Amino acid sequence: MSRDARWNTLLELLVERGRLDVEDAAAELGVSAATIRRDLDQLAEQQMLVRTRGGAVVHGVSYELPLRYKTARHASEKQRIAKAVADLVTPGETVGLTGGTTTTEVARALATRGDLGSGTPALTVVTNALNIANELAVRPQFKIVVTGGVARAQSYELIGPLADGVLGQITLDVAVLGVVAFDLLDGATAHDETEAAINRLLCERAERVIVAADSSKLGQRAFARICPAETVGTLVTDTAAPPETVRRFEEAGITVVVV
Repeated sequence: MSRDARWNTLLELLVERGRLDVEDAAAELGVSAATIRRDLDQLAEQQMLVRTRGGAVVHGVSYELPLRYKTARHASEKQRIAKAVADLVTPGETVGLTGGTTTTEVARALATRGDLGSGTPALTVVTNALNIANELAVRPQFKIVVTGGVARAQSYELIGPLADGVLGQITLDVAVLGVVAFDLLDGATAHDETEAAINRLLCERAERVIVAADSSKLGQRAFARICPAETVGTLVTDTAAPPETVRRFEEAGITVVVV
């Protein structure tokens, strides 16, 4: 197992359990305790966790993995979801993309759509995510609008009143939301309230809203609400979504696409 793969696994285990023991982690990953100690020390230097005697605990009360450590989680599901979302976009539309691993895959799926290879522009993409803007800016068929704001290190998203000012002056055909959780009662939610506020503005400026979320996020809730469930017109998720959960979303008037 490579160092990056070990770090991803260690951080995921830490998020799930809140605490890790060196010996237990070494046994689960099939490596030496010395290797785990070194990994935990290096992750602590990056302020990804807090070292304790014999292990580690999560860093802070509200814990969120930075984007670079989340890319491997449910990767194949996110790619299928992204392609399905990209297929829902019509050439010539203005599309809002929030930050996140799934919406990053949506941006990549849009970039490879054959019918979006020409036009001036084939799509206008509005985003507050620096990594998405960076990936699409080299595509001449896309007009890229970046909201401005203060960069948030965890997600590469721009937040704050500077972003508010841009979003208040535009309209969108569709907003694609990457979420931490999506539930009928609590709606679409995120870990960070400032990030949720920008995503909420994207929803308000859009004619239709699509949530792109793998099945692990359904029926869950996080700290900050982005929008109520009734704001969402379409949910795109994967085949591991429980049929009963899918049925409840559909009964609430949400079109569910399962891929």
